[in-house]
Amino acid sequence: MMKISKSPWLLHYDGSSCNGCDIEVLACLTPVYDVERFGVVNTGNPKHADILLITGGINRQNEAVVKQIYSQMPENKVVVAVGICACDGGIFKECYNILGGVDKVIPVDIYVPGCAARPEAIIDGVVKAIALLDRKRELKKRNAAALHKEA
Repeated sequence: MMKISKSPWLLHYDGSSCNGCDIEVLACLTPVYDVERFGVVNTGNPKHADILLITGGINRQNEAVVKQIYSQMPENKVVVAVGICACDGGIFKECYNILGGVDKVIPVDIYVPGCAARPEAIIDGVVKAIALLDRKRELKKRNAAALHKEA
C-alpha cells in the first residue's frame, strides 16, 4: 500500500481536446473507477491544486491560460498530460494554431498516452503523480532540514 501524506487536490483543464479524454477523466470520478479511493479531491481552484491534469493540445488561445494556471499552483506540483494530444499534439500537431503538447508551454511530469486515454491509464497516471508529489514533498523537507542544520 502506498503511503500518502495528504490528500492531493486535482485540477482538470481541457486545453483543446475533442472531449474524448475529458469524458474518460469524468469516468474516473464515477463509482465504477473511483479515483477518489486514492485520496484525490477534485477542485476548480489552481491555488488549492497539487496535480494539474490537462487534456488536449495547446493552442495560441489557451497558452497564456495554461501558464497562468500553472503559476497559480503552489509548490510542490505535478503536471499530468492525458491523451496523445496533450502529450505531443496528436493528430492536430500539424495544424496552424496548435503549438503541440503541454510540454511546449509548461513542464510535464507524467504522460498518459491514448486516443482517448482509458480510465485505467488515467488512474495509473494519477497514482504515479501522487507518488511523485510525495517524493517532491519529502525532498523539500530534507532540503529544509539540511538548511536548518547549516544555520
